[in-house]
Amino acid sequence: MNRRERLMATLHGEPVDRPPVCFYEINGLDEKPDQHDPFNIYSDPSWWPLIELARERSDRIVMRHVPFRCTPLDPARDLTITETHLKSGSLFTTNTLKIGGRTLTSRTRRDPDVNTIWETEHLLKGVDDLKAYLRLPMPEFGGTPIVETILNPEAELDDTGIVMIDTPDPLCLAAGLFAMADYTVIALTEPALFHQLLERFAAVLLLQVEAIAQALPGRLWRIFGPEYASPPYLPPRLFEEYVVRYDTPMVESIQRGRGDGGEGGFARIHSHGNLRDILEAIVSTGCVGLDPIEPPPQGDVELGYVRERYGDQLVLFGNIEASDIEILPTDAFRRKVDQALQEGTAGSGRGFVLMPSACPYGRFLSPLAVENYRAMVEAVENI
Repeated sequence: MNRRERLMATLHGEPVDRPPVCFYEINGLDEKPDQHDPFNIYSDPSWWPLIELARERSDRIVMRHVPFRCTPLDPARDLTITETHLKSGSLFTTNTLKIGGRTLTSRTRRDPDVNTIWETEHLLKGVDDLKAYLRLPMPEFGGTPIVETILNPEAELDDTGIVMIDTPDPLCLAAGLFAMADYTVIALTEPALFHQLLERFAAVLLLQVEAIAQALPGRLWRIFGPEYASPPYLPPRLFEEYVVRYDTPMVESIQRGRGDGGEGGFARIHSHGNLRDILEAIVSTGCVGLDPIEPPPQGDVELGYVRERYGDQLVLFGNIEASDIEILPTDAFRRKVDQALQEGTAGSGRGFVLMPSACPYGRFLSPLAVENYRAMVEAVENI
């Protein structure tokens, strides 16, 4: 089997020659080692062996957000003033949104040696800010999805992998407006207001998902955001309210037609951390994939537990902890990989993809990390 065939057979629940192995964000296509942007950590030579390994030997899943042509009015976006400046090599961004007599501000920081954007100030700080935000006119839906965002990398990958459509859910967009402490308090104590915020995002997001799913059928999708409502942040009953209610229509739009032999897609729920008390709720959305199924102590459930109970419904993606890649001696790491492969493929099940929970994000990648990634590839190739 080639790598694309292996991944697609796994999604369909069909037999494969071996489990796929994916490095999550590292795919050998998006990393540009020859681009010397000061914020491009992959230009450091320490990353080059891993980039080549991903390109040549991993089952590549390339993530893409699909934008729209002629995006219509979104007051929260169009009324925001954005300013950026560099200081001591770091990029600082300030966003300002004025609603009536109220000024809402968010700030971010990006450092050249760390591949992430830190949110140093969130836009909404409490109930009064949320009420002001909800007074904005509703955003409108329109335009057409830019399908080349998916088709072009698919052509580059050819038979070495697939492109996965990436989308937040309403909870991700809503919770991300607050610092975590403020979000959890408001989600717990102001459910009516919080539902208004979720409905604001859901109204447009669901229409966008439907349009993309019709234009680009048959693809793998990742829906991220549900972990915001996982324990211990919120109780399971609110996961039902804030995730299942809003994500189920997204899953249905993505997968429509697949059960009838059509070209429906494959919805994968992304949720870090604890899963035990919300697994039934996740499965109830109708999704056919779940990642990253983090092992204890980062999560609260073993991969074998999920495979035994839900493996016939879900393709399981995981469950190698990213920190283990960077710190475990390779012999110990191989034992973790072997355990994941054993648990992820035990008994009957739809399919399993060996995959880490995330990837390193510093400019220098240690030789140990490269060797541990290589151990993942060797483990599946030797099955």
